[in-house]
Order: sequence, then C-alpha cells, then structure tokens
Amino acid sequence: MAYNIPEKYQDLTPAPRLDNKTLNKMVWMSCFLQASFNYERMQACGWLWGILPGLKKIHTNKEDLKASMAHNLDFLNTHPFLVTFVMGIVLSMEQNKTDIQTIRSVRISAAAPLGGIGDALFWLSLVPILAGLTANLAMDGNILGAILFLIGFNAVQFLIRWWLMHWSYGMGTKAITMLTSNAKEFTRAASILGVFIVGALIANYGSTSLRIYVGDPAINIQGLLDGILPKLLPLLITIGLYMLIKKGWTPVKCILTILVVGIVGCAFGIWAGDSKAMDADGNTLLGGYTPLVEWYEYPAPAPAEKTGQQAYDALEQIVIDLQGAGVDVSLGE
Repeated sequence: MAYNIPEKYQDLTPAPRLDNKTLNKMVWMSCFLQASFNYERMQACGWLWGILPGLKKIHTNKEDLKASMAHNLDFLNTHPFLVTFVMGIVLSMEQNKTDIQTIRSVRISAAAPLGGIGDALFWLSLVPILAGLTANLAMDGNILGAILFLIGFNAVQFLIRWWLMHWSYGMGTKAITMLTSNAKEFTRAASILGVFIVGALIANYGSTSLRIYVGDPAINIQGLLDGILPKLLPLLITIGLYMLIKKGWTPVKCILTILVVGIVGCAFGIWAGDSKAMDADGNTLLGGYTPLVEWYEYPAPAPAEKTGQQAYDALEQIVIDLQGAGVDVSLGE
C-alpha cells in the first residue's frame, strides 16, 4: 500500500536544537551513504540511515517521523565526502518544521552542485598533492608511503565531513546561498590547482624512455630527445591520452591501450627499463632486459671510471713490469 506524504507536519512547534553528540554520530554514519546504493534512488537508503538519529530527536510525533522518513527516501545523488553539508541544512529545516515540499526541493538543490565541487577538491587536488608527497617513499619500497597517504586522505575528508555538518546546521539555508554564489570560482580554482599538480607529477615521475640505439658509433635516441626537452616522451603520451579522451575514448580503453603498447614495445626492445635482471654469470642484462625480438645491437656499457687510488695502483704496476723488463723508469712522487 502506497504511503501519501503530507504537505506539512502535524506538530509545527520548532524542536530543540540537536546536541553535538548527535551531530557527530551522524557524521560517522554518513560514511555509509553508498552502502545501499541502487539505480532507482541512488544514495537514498544511505542518506536516511545517516540522518535518522537527528530525525528521531526532532520528530517526537510518530506520524511526523513517518512522513519525514518517507520523503527522505527520495532520489539523492551527491558527493559522498560532502554529504554532511546537505544533512546540516535539511536537519535545520526539519527542526523548524518547514513545509515538507520545501525541504525536498532544498535537499535536491543543495546536493546537485556538490558533485563537481567534490571531484575538483578531492580527486583533482587532494589526491595528487598527497600522492606527490608520499610517492617517493612508496617507490623506494617503504610501506609508510601507502600508510601516510591513506591516513592523510582520510583525515582530511573526515575533518571536512565534521566541519560541514556543524557549519551548515548552524547556517541553515543561508549555506546554500554561500555555496551557489562561489561554486564556479571554487571549482575552477581547485581544477586549475589539480591540473598543475598532475603536470608536476608527470614531470617528476614520468619515467617512460626509449631503449633504442642506432648507427655506428651507437647513438642514443633518448639522449637526443632529452636534448630537445627532458621528459618529452611522458608529455607526448599525456597529450595523446587527453586527445583520445576528448574524442570519446573511455579511461578503461586508454589504460588497456597503454598496457598493450607497453608489452609490445618491451617485446621489441623499444622501451627502456631496469628490471635488475642478471644472466647466468651474474652480469646485469644490457638495457635492463632481453627483448623477444632483437632488431638492433645494444651497446655494451662503458667500463666504469677508475678512482684515483685505482689509477695510481695501475700505473705503479706498469712501472714495476717495465723495471722487470730492464727498462730504467721510476714513478715520480
């Protein structure tokens, strides 16, 4: 049997202000926003679960609580890390017993712009910044890199959840005006910062390079590219992927393309690499690995330069050999 949601609550007396303990409890429960995600109402079940402790304290009238729970099961899709912003506003309106239809409209209008803002703030800014700070540790095989990244990311997003809940609950509908009036500028600024950081990460950690040598004496193609512009190859790959995505390619398709190009390129000895692999005699393999198809000769590495002491010892041995052969020669001081 369908339940008809009323236009107004029966008890229109404003409820007492929610205590901080209840607000903090809802902050933690908001983490389950997408635990019951579905394609009919998206995050509605998780939303009601998270906001329910506050609704129970606001609506002592059972019929009003039933109506509130029913309309809070409406379709909802917002950024999971910023959902407490919407919760605070809705709880403020529920506390003042605002018309149900008005609450429903405000909930949708507050939730809608948070997707773009949240993506720019978290995925385009926070993640690249933290990844840049902790990547060196991870690349050196230190597990602290991954641990510090996870701790930093979750600490920031939990702090934002907590602050938004308390701030938006205190501001009420005024918070929506502040959000919408600066949403474009904030999103653009965060996006620019994120793109800048991603570019810096590509320059620092983009290690794609060519293994190819041509001519006699051998000419290192990668050395020529570095003379034109260091990290030119990672830049070209990034621009190429950007152009493919602009033409409608999906990220998954781009990832698969990179995987195929990487495997085929290594099979033909195109890409440089240092696998630390060694032959049966314990010598490091030239170029880092032995390709399946060897279509050019990879030059043997130049002998390591001797230290001053090694050079002196070698010269001293030559003098001794010459003296043994009857040559009158001596080594100067």
